[in-house]
Amino acid sequence: MALTGIQIFKLLPKTNCKECGVPTCLAFAMNLASGKAELDSCPYVSDEAREQLDEASAPPIRPVKLGKGVRATTTGGETVLYRHEKTFYNPTVLASTISSDINIDELDKKLKIFNAFQYERVGFNLRPELICLKDAGNGKDAFANVAKKIAEESEFNLVLMTEDIDVMKAGVKTAGFKRPLLYGAGQNNIDEMGAIAKKNDLPLAVKADSVEALIPLTEKLIAMGLKDIVIDSGAREIKQALEDQVAIRRAALKAGNKALGFPTITFPCEMASNIDMETLIAAMFVAKYGGIVVMSDFTAESIFPLLLERLNIFTDPQRPMTVTEGIFEIGNPDENSPVLVTTNFALTYFIVSGEIEASKVPTWLLIKDSEGLSVLTAWAAGKFGGDDVGEFVKKSGIIDKVKHQELIIPGYAAAIAGDIEEELPGWTITVGPREAAHIAAFLKAR
Repeated sequence: MALTGIQIFKLLPKTNCKECGVPTCLAFAMNLASGKAELDSCPYVSDEAREQLDEASAPPIRPVKLGKGVRATTTGGETVLYRHEKTFYNPTVLASTISSDINIDELDKKLKIFNAFQYERVGFNLRPELICLKDAGNGKDAFANVAKKIAEESEFNLVLMTEDIDVMKAGVKTAGFKRPLLYGAGQNNIDEMGAIAKKNDLPLAVKADSVEALIPLTEKLIAMGLKDIVIDSGAREIKQALEDQVAIRRAALKAGNKALGFPTITFPCEMASNIDMETLIAAMFVAKYGGIVVMSDFTAESIFPLLLERLNIFTDPQRPMTVTEGIFEIGNPDENSPVLVTTNFALTYFIVSGEIEASKVPTWLLIKDSEGLSVLTAWAAGKFGGDDVGEFVKKSGIIDKVKHQELIIPGYAAAIAGDIEEELPGWTITVGPREAAHIAAFLKAR
């Protein structure tokens, strides 16, 4: 059960040292209780208090770290059933399957293709994270060699998928430095798999025939001292798999069942006969509690919509989606190209930039931080005033990129034109269209 701010305060050193970034220990305790601070920010908390606070503040679904390097990620750590209650924290991890009998040249080609699946969206670099290496039964050396190549020569992290203990040991020996997820613990090999995971400090996935059958298996792993566990209910029929995801989440969050308080791994690749159907099933699991989603392959037409869905679902609903403040070049603008300015509300950016692209007029688009508010709302809230916009234009660096001194502002912000002119002496402030749909025609007519 979560502790209140006062309960947390009683466990803190009460030095008011300010080293945590807030003035008092009480304020820090309140931030901890609301999830706005991390306990590690306090340098003087005792080990005893830390143990109590860690246990009390731990999310009902354990966060499990996967991999190392630029694509290292975390799954789990969730606290709510529905994102509007608070937010979802750790995005569903997307994986593709590679068989251990793959030809090396084909593997090189596939890794190159996979690595190209990176998309820039509202300041985020969207990309898949994992490759699930599946044992094809062609021996431990072949499995280990493919695992080694993926771990050493690609950014991707790994799921080592085999029920064979010797094969798993070989894979861990060559790729264990990348902190792979070990998949294959079940009723028949749980002791051996658990020992490998514990010895190498690696996360372990456990599979059963049902949600109920998972409980004794996870309890056994916990008793062995393992904490980083991922669970698979074993369902491969779509309806049952969805029901299992909901049942596991509810059991952890509502019933406090610690034996099921772990992220899940799902396999759309084993539930469909083609990539299109796989993608639909994967989309369901992104929305409904899949911690890891394993596909048979990555293709542009499947991975891009899944990445966008994931971005939207795992965006804090209490905070607007925003674009990074700065200068955006649309259509290779030069020193004579027009300069437009608008707010950093993501939807505003995409609509405005889309209309500029449609006009085929190379343009400099200035995005000012307005805390994610649209133009009219930001202006009304004092987040898009003339003085602020003028100061932003001067600091943005656009003055060094263009010869002219004309700034085009949104029609809904016409009232700030005079204030901008005072802040930017010598500049001409042009009021653009109110509606983004008219931007293309406006730019073409200039």
